[in-house]
Amino acid sequence: MNYGELKTAIRSYTEVDTSVLSNSILDTIVQNAENRIFREAQIDGYRKYATSNMVVGQRYISVPSNLRVIRYVQVTDSSGNQSFLEQKDTSFMAEYDPTPGSSYGTPKYYANWDENTWVVAPTPDDTYAITMAYYVQPTTITGSDSNTSYVSTYAQELLLYASIVEAYKFLKGPADMIQTYEQSYQTAMQSFGVEQTGRRRRDEYTSGVIRVPLQTSNP
Repeated sequence: MNYGELKTAIRSYTEVDTSVLSNSILDTIVQNAENRIFREAQIDGYRKYATSNMVVGQRYISVPSNLRVIRYVQVTDSSGNQSFLEQKDTSFMAEYDPTPGSSYGTPKYYANWDENTWVVAPTPDDTYAITMAYYVQPTTITGSDSNTSYVSTYAQELLLYASIVEAYKFLKGPADMIQTYEQSYQTAMQSFGVEQTGRRRRDEYTSGVIRVPLQTSNP
């Protein structure tokens, strides 16, 4: 489903034309729906990686501008040895390393310093490679009628129901209609979540074939 088809479907379901649900209003409605889905689902299509090198004596690390949720942080030394950093808060970092720059070592911890920067401790003593695994801020489907997204391609009903809920809230629609589409959204989200965090993260060799227990009568 592209954005043009989504707009047409929203207007058809709510039985409202462009004089009420204009393109600019639908842009906001759909973006709100996209944000809700992103916050409520772990979507494989938005898992990304970024790599860079730490600088000796520099404890601050720039993070990707599109990073929304961190998954893990890994560092690799010059010998190829890998380790994972533990996330802490800045108060812990201040207690752990009260005199930054006075001692160096292999970083063990990281914390959010500001929106675009992390701080690590100990201060790097080498040019460690750092790998950040995270969820990226998805690009909105709005803007062009031909636009598509991961969700609109693989879970179009989820995006449609989320958008209709937002549309009925804007229209101050009947409570029962909002409840109906909210239930439809929750059902779609449940099945989508099972796919994303369940079926897509297992295989038959490792986890075995999924089996459903059968009820049999006693002999």
